[in-house]
Amino acid sequence: MADVNRTNGGGVNLLALRSHNTALVLGLLRRAGAEGISRLELAERTGLTPQAVSKITGRLREEGLATEAGRRASTGGKPRTVLRLVPDAGHAIGAHLDRDELRVLLVDLDGTVVSERRAPLDLGAGAEAVVGAVATEIERLVGEWVAGRGSAGAAGVRALAGGRDLAGVPGPAGGPKTAGVSGSAGVSGLAGGPKTAGVSGSAGVSGLAGGPKTAGVSGSAGVPGPAGGPESAGGPGLDGVPDAAGVSEPAGAHESAGVPEPNNVRDRAGTPDPAGVSELTGSPARAGVSRPAGVPDPVEMAEPTGVPAPDRAPSSAGVPGPTGVPESAGVPDPAEAPGLDALLGVGVALPGPLDHARGILHRVTGFPEWDGFPLRAALERRLGVPVVVDKDTNAAALGLAVSGEGGPGGSFAYLHLGTGLGAGLVIGGAVHRGARTGAGEFGHQVIQLDGPPCGCGNRGCVEALCLGAVARGEAAEAARVLGEGAANLVGLLDIDLVLLGGRTVLADPETFLRGVSTVIDGRARSEAAVPVRIAPGGVAEGAAQLLLAPLFGQADG
Repeated sequence: MADVNRTNGGGVNLLALRSHNTALVLGLLRRAGAEGISRLELAERTGLTPQAVSKITGRLREEGLATEAGRRASTGGKPRTVLRLVPDAGHAIGAHLDRDELRVLLVDLDGTVVSERRAPLDLGAGAEAVVGAVATEIERLVGEWVAGRGSAGAAGVRALAGGRDLAGVPGPAGGPKTAGVSGSAGVSGLAGGPKTAGVSGSAGVSGLAGGPKTAGVSGSAGVPGPAGGPESAGGPGLDGVPDAAGVSEPAGAHESAGVPEPNNVRDRAGTPDPAGVSELTGSPARAGVSRPAGVPDPVEMAEPTGVPAPDRAPSSAGVPGPTGVPESAGVPDPAEAPGLDALLGVGVALPGPLDHARGILHRVTGFPEWDGFPLRAALERRLGVPVVVDKDTNAAALGLAVSGEGGPGGSFAYLHLGTGLGAGLVIGGAVHRGARTGAGEFGHQVIQLDGPPCGCGNRGCVEALCLGAVARGEAAEAARVLGEGAANLVGLLDIDLVLLGGRTVLADPETFLRGVSTVIDGRARSEAAVPVRIAPGGVAEGAAQLLLAPLFGQADG
């Protein structure tokens, strides 16, 4: 909590705390499922006051993210009202870019897949072709889903542009309004609206109720926040006046750990936040897609090696866009295409290495020409919604951790053998990406000196040996080699579980389970051998969690 509660100057960041508390409540609502959970239980499990929980749930109900699930018998007094998450109140897209195939899917807030597409992909076809192919398949995915729903959703396609910021929940890693749940008002593409700046951004983004927003000014037009004005659910706010749930809250009531709800920060459009601070994250807002302090915008960086970066051809708004990659077309206008509610954005997973924090690719194994390409920026320009980029193995590991694999605070390795070999590591319940987000290059540990050449430039790598055995039709030998690498990892990190995935493993799961388990068991230094299982779910599902997990306070699992 220290990193959530404190500003750089050591003071309490009340706005970030509020967002953190909302994420805690949303997480418990999701885990409660259809049976729901009462406000009293939410207060007990989060450590928040009942008044704070009532305000948060009031905002969530106003936003359509939570609803009543009935009543539950109480030990005394009237029955308790039970609340549950509304899964179809928001959606996210996950995209898995393999070396030869693209898989994109749409999931609801529960992570349930509601639509899916597959298409061939040549990762070596060049930046423009790949970005165009990914964007086209995503646009088709959304268009098909909307068409299939017909008039089922009165809200229409409400990407966060011009929509809502989902009750002030921070984006991935709790950072500034970048690649998270923040919006991009007036941005074309999946948002469907007219383009005003050519890029998604925080300035001009509407707030909780879609009201106007200027840089550093929170939205929620006509919906005053915790300064005593009317609460978003219609009930009065703080300072001794009953809140949205009719619970009276004294002035300065504590949200958490003795920290009061910010009484000097209003949600009303036109009322500035303190020092131009963004409502969602407590970070300074600026026009365009905000980046973490000290991190340059990928668009402004040097040209990538080997592959031309998106040429600086003016887009319709005069902002550079990828040459030959047209601005979004094919996604219906929100007012004319009901069926899809708030779209959080797109999570993109592909082979590494890459820079997760900045969304920039490095020398992708087998495709060094991608080195330095700003994939996140290119896709955000094309689609007009937030984009998060991560390694395929990390995305899959995140999805597995969110689903409960490894248990609370557990440690496991997800080994992905498909067109390449890599690992996603979850240590102490959180995805481990390393200091430069490059952890998990499992396939490039050398286990045979002077062995066969690998696409990374070395010789005798686990990946080269595994794929060579597969090419010869020797699945048992590939499993044995994979087991040797896995046993090294188990001995190094003392993990609790090994999960196997990827198309090569899934083509012969029993052989790989048996082969990997045999090696790990044989090299075990204790009586309790580490279990090996086939991983449920896939990379694209995990990629969608890059957007969903932060909403529920699980940015790293």
